[in-house]
Amino acid sequence: MSQIRSLAQRAGLDGFLLAVAGMILLAYLWPAGGIQEGPLSLSRIANYGVTLIFFFYGLRLNLDKLRAGLSNWRLHLLVHVTTFLVFPLLVLAVWKVFATENQSLLWLGAFYVAALPSTVSSSVVMVSIAGGNLPAAIFNASISSLIGVFITPLWMGLFMSTSSLEFDLWPVIGKLTLQVLLPVVLGLLLNKRFGGFAERNRKYIRYFDQSVILLIVYTSFCESFARDMFAGYSVWDLIALSVLMLALFFLVYGITHLASTLQGFNREDRITALFCGSKKSLVQGSVMAKVLFPDATVVGIVLLPIMVYHALQLIAASVIAQSMARRSGRLANE
Repeated sequence: MSQIRSLAQRAGLDGFLLAVAGMILLAYLWPAGGIQEGPLSLSRIANYGVTLIFFFYGLRLNLDKLRAGLSNWRLHLLVHVTTFLVFPLLVLAVWKVFATENQSLLWLGAFYVAALPSTVSSSVVMVSIAGGNLPAAIFNASISSLIGVFITPLWMGLFMSTSSLEFDLWPVIGKLTLQVLLPVVLGLLLNKRFGGFAERNRKYIRYFDQSVILLIVYTSFCESFARDMFAGYSVWDLIALSVLMLALFFLVYGITHLASTLQGFNREDRITALFCGSKKSLVQGSVMAKVLFPDATVVGIVLLPIMVYHALQLIAASVIAQSMARRSGRLANE
């Protein structure tokens, strides 16, 4: 357990996960703080924070490095097909068989997990530990976040159009353009001048990102708790959700492993495909939920599956990365 904890600390996410749990508990105990309206309400501040998160993300993107990473196209194609096609199709298939009306919001959250882009920080960390292709991991994680701005809302529109839930795609696209895409583009334009500053202060930017996510989690769960949205769910529903999320991770991991082996990838590229293709981003999920789901009362429930998946993927990936490093002798040499 100490080794797993050490790996999680290197990813910078163990304390963050505890803080997320703390925000949910605080929302349960004091929901009034997150539902107050006004020019400086917590929900409005979170909206401003979302814009800044994507601005800083664009500021740290280096187009020259991204262009240099395009050559390994087979690896990139596998990662993004897995992330944006295999994941959603798997959840759609299971949803068609097992979905029930009283669990519709949890299934919406499960599909939201499947439609999200890959995570950046933990994917890169795990690839580094296991001895994979680190430049390709950075490239794929960065591109995945950009693609997700467009693909995630399209998948969610398709899913919600087949259910009883309402989803108006074009207003969502408009909001995403203003709140997500434009800040990224502005950051990219300023990369040459301020990119070095952003890279030197990446630790503090990460703390800012995590603070905004915690604020989003708190305000979202405040809305849900205040309106008693969790009343229809039992402990067994949450256990079933956890089992589903863990099974989803290992199923996609297995499919990616098979596909990379059939394509004859070397060890480094296979490791990168495995970790980048099987991970999902809690950061992207939290910030995009503010835009994709205008009904604030359901956001807490929709975010629950990505929180569960994020925690389980971190533990599973840490164990797997450690095992890969041990087999290759990397742990012994460090």
